[in-house]
Amino acid sequence: MKTYLFALIVLLFTCSLSSDKPAYLLYNKHLKETSYQKMLKELAEADIVFFGELHDNSLNHWLELQVTKDLFKEKKEKLVLGAEMFEADNQTVVNEYLKGFITAKQFETEAKVWQNYQTDYKPLLDFALKNKLNFVATNIPRRYASMVSKGGLDALNQLSEDAKKNIAPLPIEVDLALPAYAEMMKMGGMHGGGGTSISAENITKAQIIKDATMANFILKNWQQEQCFLHYNGSYHSNNFEGIVWHLKRKNPALKIVTINTIEASDIEKPSEKAKNSADFIFVIPDDMTKSY
Repeated sequence: MKTYLFALIVLLFTCSLSSDKPAYLLYNKHLKETSYQKMLKELAEADIVFFGELHDNSLNHWLELQVTKDLFKEKKEKLVLGAEMFEADNQTVVNEYLKGFITAKQFETEAKVWQNYQTDYKPLLDFALKNKLNFVATNIPRRYASMVSKGGLDALNQLSEDAKKNIAPLPIEVDLALPAYAEMMKMGGMHGGGGTSISAENITKAQIIKDATMANFILKNWQQEQCFLHYNGSYHSNNFEGIVWHLKRKNPALKIVTINTIEASDIEKPSEKAKNSADFIFVIPDDMTKSY
């Protein structure tokens, strides 16, 4: 009997040690667990896919690459990639890199790459290079967003017609009552360099011109039967607002599928706040390695 009990204890202990410890769990918008394959099927049927990321989360970036590879298997040359991390006035440099006209070092010198480009975004761009896919630089040049944060949207009217090619057509539609923008307004203003005051409204409008510009370049570079996969900070597409709202105003018929990424101390118990934030939600341990 003692031998049996000892064997049972050892078995239970061994089972507890060998139990699965997944690196992430995937949920639908109702926070019900779902499968990667089910998500992939829906992504492949979409016109536009938004992968809302946490910029500094290493696993998040690995998942982006896996989704890109698997969508390519489904869509082949009908897959188009694009990202917040590249600004519209760098599209020529992006194209030259993808055509092999310039080296990786030249690209990084010429383009305004983010600090985590090497580890997190270069693999995506290189995937486009290897598979001859279009990669769209969708974001507004940061200097123009800065103009809006200081002087409002009217400041953009001063730009030349050539400069305006890198932003959404003016005037853009503004709805400060949208929950995401209303939340930004509540955060209040801030002080800029030289003691200048930057209003909460202008900061919010700088966010709006980013969203509108990304929507503009996504729409300009998408065609029927294509799937446009866009990488952006999750706040730009969460709750089907931000870029998604601007796209829907231009083309309500678009089938858009969104992904959100969140961290949790227990990935089996994600925060209820994440419910309905996106069509699919990756939940990652909050102690996952950060890329910066």
